[in-house]
Amino acid sequence: MNLETVLTVTHYSDSLFSFTTTRSPEIRPFKAGQFTMIGMADDDVLRAYSIASAPSEDSLEFLSIKVAGGPLTERLQHIQPGDQIEVGDRPTGTLIIDNLTPAKRLWCVATGTGLAPFLSIVRDPATFEKFDEVIVTHTVRTVSELAYRDLLSDLPITYYPTVTREAFETPGRITERMQTGALWSDLDVSPWSPDTDRIMICGSPAFNQELRNQLSDAGFTHGTNRAAGEFVQERAFVMQRVDD
Repeated sequence: MNLETVLTVTHYSDSLFSFTTTRSPEIRPFKAGQFTMIGMADDDVLRAYSIASAPSEDSLEFLSIKVAGGPLTERLQHIQPGDQIEVGDRPTGTLIIDNLTPAKRLWCVATGTGLAPFLSIVRDPATFEKFDEVIVTHTVRTVSELAYRDLLSDLPITYYPTVTREAFETPGRITERMQTGALWSDLDVSPWSPDTDRIMICGSPAFNQELRNQLSDAGFTHGTNRAAGEFVQERAFVMQRVDD
């Protein structure tokens, strides 16, 4: 772990915030989509956080939930610029485009703070060298939780947000909009096919498992660090994040 200084903190709602820190030379280079460990430097509580900033940036950026009584987030949500926190110096993970075989279209399908790794991926030029089209879907409960909405709308991608608990032009869960066909008709694309689409998933364990089952049934193979496939998810990261 390495001590880094907090540079900025942005609160989006009573349950969501982001922050940036310095990036010391001790932190190894990382690939877009990978995660590292974060702690408060005053105990042994560590949690995995996807890095939201691009690999080329001089600072590190993270997106976090706020959990009352959470071992880490209860305190982390109160950090201010100038504070120091621990950041792991060995980013890792499997949610990277290297673990996908070539195809026309990349889908980054996120719920909540699962958007974080995709923020790094869509800000990395390497992504657009591998795929002709990039689509990011982000499902949240309230409109205020559509963090980075302006940024994503300005990038050379297709951004498709959905909201489940407030009125919104594209309401409901992304899985529901797939089932009804609304997603495909809204974007004027065909349903996912192993021939044209590569899928990256980051959300709750139940969400990940639902989409993984759907993709496996449709003939998609799961990509890993050992063998590239047609969809990827970061199971280890998601499983622990829900606990905090």
